[in-house]
Amino acid sequence: MLEKIMEDFNWDKVMEEFEALTKNAENVQKETLKQILDENGSAEYLKNSGINGRTDPESYKACVPIVTHNDLEPYIRRIVDGDSSPILTGKPITTISLSSGTTQGKPKFVPFNDELMDSTMQIYRTSFAFRNREYPIKNGKALQFIYSSKQFKTKGGLAAGTATTNVFRNSQYKKTMRSMQSPCCSPDEVIFGPDFHQSLYCHFLCGLLFRGEIQLISSTFAHSILHAFRTFEKVWEELCIDIRNGVLSSRITVPSIRTAMSKMLRPNPELADLIHKKCSGLSNWYGLVPELFPNVKYIYGIMTGSMEPYLKKLRHYAGEVPLVSADYGSSEGWIGANVNPKLPPELATYVVLPNIGYFEFTPIMDNIGPDTEPLGLTEVKIGEEYEILVTNFAGLYRYRLGDVVKVVGFHNATPELKFVCRRNLLLTINIDKNTEKDLQLAVEEAAKLLAGEKLDVVDFTSYVDLSTEPGHYVIFWEVSGEASQEVLSECSNCLDKAFIDAGYVSSRKVNAIGPLELRVVRRGTFQKIMDHYLALGSAVSQFKTPRNVGPTNSVVLQILCTNVVNSYFSTAFK
Repeated sequence: MLEKIMEDFNWDKVMEEFEALTKNAENVQKETLKQILDENGSAEYLKNSGINGRTDPESYKACVPIVTHNDLEPYIRRIVDGDSSPILTGKPITTISLSSGTTQGKPKFVPFNDELMDSTMQIYRTSFAFRNREYPIKNGKALQFIYSSKQFKTKGGLAAGTATTNVFRNSQYKKTMRSMQSPCCSPDEVIFGPDFHQSLYCHFLCGLLFRGEIQLISSTFAHSILHAFRTFEKVWEELCIDIRNGVLSSRITVPSIRTAMSKMLRPNPELADLIHKKCSGLSNWYGLVPELFPNVKYIYGIMTGSMEPYLKKLRHYAGEVPLVSADYGSSEGWIGANVNPKLPPELATYVVLPNIGYFEFTPIMDNIGPDTEPLGLTEVKIGEEYEILVTNFAGLYRYRLGDVVKVVGFHNATPELKFVCRRNLLLTINIDKNTEKDLQLAVEEAAKLLAGEKLDVVDFTSYVDLSTEPGHYVIFWEVSGEASQEVLSECSNCLDKAFIDAGYVSSRKVNAIGPLELRVVRRGTFQKIMDHYLALGSAVSQFKTPRNVGPTNSVVLQILCTNVVNSYFSTAFK
């Protein structure tokens, strides 16, 4: 199967097409916008804009406003509820994607159609071509920690599911991509199983059964991969028993999963002994990945933005196995491909594909300051930061994605972007403005104090507490073990000092912002947060820990507050 698919795709040709597109980026962008507007010219939204069939960028920018999801929500709601008239697109939308919901506290409905699926395949093919040149995979299998939540029908009868679910369940993906990247070692019954915990256990069981053939380990997000190996630490002995006896654990109760896995299992005491010996001989689980899977070439997933805090621990498991960051996109659609796979995730860049949408870039002054007029794809400048506006084939027009990116170079005529942060994730009380990246850097700095006790931060989030006067920042930490009171107290001071935003520093000095509070929560608290989102219909493949808990995340805040074991206030500015 793999050889046949590799024959069907000429990877040199894929790269040649990519080079041609990026060299002619300005014209490709104009043609892409024209195609989007021609296809959707009959849509109510465009008719009401007064563009009157014009397709040039100047008319488009003059007539069509810049919008957020809230602006488009009434139109999307009508589609979800069954209005099949041309509202946002010329052709009816038949599928709805749900965002993870971790940013706003609830999932967003996003239109999904065949054109978005085509762009997904193009991104995957492009990045795989460059990746396969650096890390060739031949006759191998992939251990993919992917999980598909259920699709459901909306009030209007449309198929709806998470963005990853819509992709994983698509026949185009199933027939090509899963095999193109090397066949997934797990059967469909495991991937599409209704219980995430049982699927994760069986993913590992499949991986161990094929351990010599595993050449790639992947998931949508780095968090999912890290979570999988943290789980392995707890269940590895049980997995060895299953392999030794050839009998599946009683923890697997889903009939379809039991049937599929039972067909694969045979008593194999030699393999069980080997795995037991390797796990028993590891010091603090360092280098677990190459010990279990000696032929793995790399570990692959989205590793930028809110995933960066997990890289240190993931590298601990990976040993010398490279980490490769996946492509840049969102529930709303794709932006760019990682064509430099050898760059470490912290330096990962993404080349925008100019034919998958029409892109504009709003310059950001003083990082989060006032905006100016948006620039076209080829008009951006190296070293500058921008917020991305997306226009795509699924009915999003001049849509504020909310991402801040930095232009680090050009690939031919197309910008090469580095993800900076989510723009709307701000800690602010007075004149202070701290981003998700600022929070991450502060946590990283304070977490260094835990190293002396051989501990680390499992996960974290933040909250602005305005119940006191003055208000103050609250940072929630889950720590890997019991840290001393003295160290945690010093961590709170370090966190406070690590926020170097001028507005924050000056506000703290005059007591316009109160001392920072570090709240340490019980082990497993962030697992409870993930379980909460899974219960809302999110897929674990798509889960991201919310880095700021606002009013819309009241349930998450309750989970955090009821699991606090200790609290420490800083004294840094006294």
